[in-house]
Amino acid sequence: MGSYSKKKNDLITRLKRVEGQVRGIQRMVDEEKYCVDVLTQIAAARAALNKVGMSILEDHTHGCVTKAVADDDQGDEIIDELMDVIFKFTK
Repeated sequence: MGSYSKKKNDLITRLKRVEGQVRGIQRMVDEEKYCVDVLTQIAAARAALNKVGMSILEDHTHGCVTKAVADDDQGDEIIDELMDVIFKFTK
């Protein structure tokens, strides 16, 4: 179970909204809308997806990472994993 399970419904709602934004962008490209308008919508979808990701990352840090560090035997390993995912997420 993910440490974000308490927010699952909110996350699903946000992801569905992002899905709708992406479909809207596809429609804009298909209809050859103005480039700046398309880019603005891409930026908005990216920001919305980043917000979902940051929420999950925050919950992971407060949940899974905190538990692993408290267990001591997995602390360094989970911190390395956290740093790897932060680097991937912030690219």
